[in-house]
Amino acid sequence: MSGNRLPFPMPPVTARWDVFCKVVDNFGDAGVCWRLARMLAREHRLAVTLWIDDPEALLRMAPGVDPIRDAQSLAGVTLRRWTQPFPDLPADEIPAVVVEGFGCGLPERYVAALAARATPPVWFILEYLSAERWIDAAHGRPSPHPTWGLPRRFWFPGFTPASGGLLRERGLADLRRRFRADGEAQAALWSLLGVPPRAAGEIRVSMFRYPGARLAALQEAWAAGDVPLVCLVPDPGSRAAADGTVPPLAAPATRGALSVYRIPFVAQDHYDRLLWACDVNFVRGEDSFVRAQWAARPLLWQIYPQAEAAHVAKLEAFLDRYVAGMAPAAAAAAKGLFAAWNDVPGAPAPDAAWRAYVALLPALADAALHWAEGLAGLPELAAGLVSAARDGV
Repeated sequence: MSGNRLPFPMPPVTARWDVFCKVVDNFGDAGVCWRLARMLAREHRLAVTLWIDDPEALLRMAPGVDPIRDAQSLAGVTLRRWTQPFPDLPADEIPAVVVEGFGCGLPERYVAALAARATPPVWFILEYLSAERWIDAAHGRPSPHPTWGLPRRFWFPGFTPASGGLLRERGLADLRRRFRADGEAQAALWSLLGVPPRAAGEIRVSMFRYPGARLAALQEAWAAGDVPLVCLVPDPGSRAAADGTVPPLAAPATRGALSVYRIPFVAQDHYDRLLWACDVNFVRGEDSFVRAQWAARPLLWQIYPQAEAAHVAKLEAFLDRYVAGMAPAAAAAAKGLFAAWNDVPGAPAPDAAWRAYVALLPALADAALHWAEGLAGLPELAAGLVSAARDGV
């Protein structure tokens, strides 16, 4: 970060941090901000308030949330509804560190209260994750508030040592290894989700996607395959309760070699275990995308579509990094299915792309583990924020 030193002093870390989240994609924006707030509170012993304009978005990933209440405490985090007009905060509730999730903008009344502090707050603008090369130069750069002149600093998650890195809980790889070696823990997961244990020789896939994904053609290939394939689809309309009970769900749909189970939408920690237990994970957006990488299993990412296909360049930037260490055949298979799944112009048909992909699944699994191990050597996002707030470097 030597080129990103701020031209103004930054106060040392104090106990009080605020994280702001404006929900655009329920499971992405809210998921990342909730995970960050939990980590700051649990791993760094900070008093964290998460201001969110739609607390109901957390219902399915944070058991115990009461969407009716304006203020509550959960998992060591104070959760507050971001209302309009924004409330006047007492002086002792003005934090020394603020994280503006995904450039959501802060309430003018709140910014005025920050400006009234004798010492300017540490203000981070947390940006969306990208593998594009330009973010290394933008990461950590100052961006003073246009009206109040308050110091702000961009924080870019990324895949290089010069970026802000990724959120990664302490001991995560250890937890994953222990889970995969624990047959009872895996059986408990399948029981929680209301699906049968794995059968010998099957391929088990988790499917979290945006509407409009090219699923029908993929399912045709799965149904016509020689190997039994079980597809687990989280249902956003249902969730597993904190006590492990499961609401009634539809019976599995079976066609040929394919069985599809609709499963409850579970809390973040249980979702991690689902990703660890599957052979291939289809994910979307940002939070599930990062968690699938930490799962060290082959993944297919459906990037959020943007106007004029702007998302294609972002997808290709990630793929260039992701396949760099793979053998040529595995790299080609991964890129082909990624392109087909995201409906990139010129991509192969999903069924043909899947057949090429599954033929190389063992090599792709080895590559996924290698990728996760490499990521573990990069900066961890929450720890980086805490260190930057403390040191100002």
